Amino acid sequence: MSMFDDIPVEVGVIYEGERIRWSDTQVELGGPRETHKFELVKVRGLNEIEDGVVNIIGKDLGNMESGRSYPFGILIEVAGKEVEQDLEGVIERRIHEYINFIEGFMHLNQRYDIHLRLSKKAFEKGFNSFSLVGKILERLYKSEMPFIEKIQITFMTDPEKVANTFVEAEATYEARDAKARGMKDEEADAFYGCTLCQSFAPTHCCVITPQRYSNCGAISWFDGRAAARIDPKGPLFTIEKGECVDPWRGEYTGANEVVKEKSLGAIERVWFYTAFGYPHTSCGCFEGLAFYIPEVDGFGLVYRDFKGATINGLPFATMADSTAGGRQVDGFHGVSIEYLRSPKLLQADGGWNRIVWMPSNIRDRVKDFIPIDVVDKIATEKDVENIPQLKDFLTSKNHPVVEKWVAEEEVVEEATPQEAAEVVLQQTLSPSLSGLPLTTSSFTIILKDAKIVAKKLIIRREKREGT
Repeated sequence: MSMFDDIPVEVGVIYEGERIRWSDTQVELGGPRETHKFELVKVRGLNEIEDGVVNIIGKDLGNMESGRSYPFGILIEVAGKEVEQDLEGVIERRIHEYINFIEGFMHLNQRYDIHLRLSKKAFEKGFNSFSLVGKILERLYKSEMPFIEKIQITFMTDPEKVANTFVEAEATYEARDAKARGMKDEEADAFYGCTLCQSFAPTHCCVITPQRYSNCGAISWFDGRAAARIDPKGPLFTIEKGECVDPWRGEYTGANEVVKEKSLGAIERVWFYTAFGYPHTSCGCFEGLAFYIPEVDGFGLVYRDFKGATINGLPFATMADSTAGGRQVDGFHGVSIEYLRSPKLLQADGGWNRIVWMPSNIRDRVKDFIPIDVVDKIATEKDVENIPQLKDFLTSKNHPVVEKWVAEEEVVEEATPQEAAEVVLQQTLSPSLSGLPLTTSSFTIILKDAKIVAKKLIIRREKREGT
């Protein structure tokens, strides 16, 4: 049942998670086809804004050409005696949830990555103006966040206005992100959890620490703290740290308990600083992705807006589909751009010494946070096009992973024929091989009820006299 009688489509939680295919789309706002798109919340004084006003700068939904994409911006200005600046990111993230309540209106991602689609069916029912979206947002915000006394909403589709305001939005995001960079996870009195994406990823629960931002990049530790204070039972909540079981991989008993509860038992353990074993789950709104490249024993990094295939031949979307949905997939790790600035980035896997490839614009964006002796040794799409070229590049630059290759080769060379006939296993990937026979012409290996964690399987036939 719809929440509002004066809206031409239904509005309710049952529409969260609704996906709209391109063939069913009336118009697309933002998304991968557009360079400039954003959503931004700013706290204002009570006398600076007019309550209930909805501004539309540029074309309204009814005047847009069907089947086209448009640059898009949402600016929400809020005021109230109890509204603090620390709440901007929290209020901003609710845009995702509230717009997805609207039948036939899909909202994905956050900040400068927003991607919205209006369905043809919703448009035909009369949902043809941003003023309707503004009306819904105003009512939902005031209903769930009563501390908001005034709210003014501006929708932008004029390309010049979107581009100009985009600059302000980026500056705001950077200022928010910089606040927690001096904090350490070990020093925090608590962590914070977020389940805003469970409509798309039912078993996902983001654990937000000072040094590990939310996967979407929209919620910092400070944002989580502010949200938990004003709405302790909401989708952003406090996680008591409990005992630190493993400081290197980043495992805490309190986080394990909460993640198990929020995932209904599907996820029992989580390690914050590694892509193997029990990696942090990924939702679907993550800004970027770390992916293992077994040919070079290193990691690649890619972000959502990267066009084309990555160094392993796969585009972002393909790999994202493989790890999204709240799953723990070895070798894949959804990340925010801010997490790339953290000293805890893939700490247990070697951190930046294990990163071998990333898009050039992201490398430039986080360059100041990459160790100076590694930054120029990381390849980009401008340097290499395939794995063989990547190997040559890493060798020529003497990347830290090359030392691992040399060490492994020396071990193999030193092995005796008898030793070499044994199975050599090194922890990296973990396929399940329960009951799977591995057969050669001279012997058979049968693995029963086993989970093998392996990067290499080396089987050498022993040389015998007369053969």
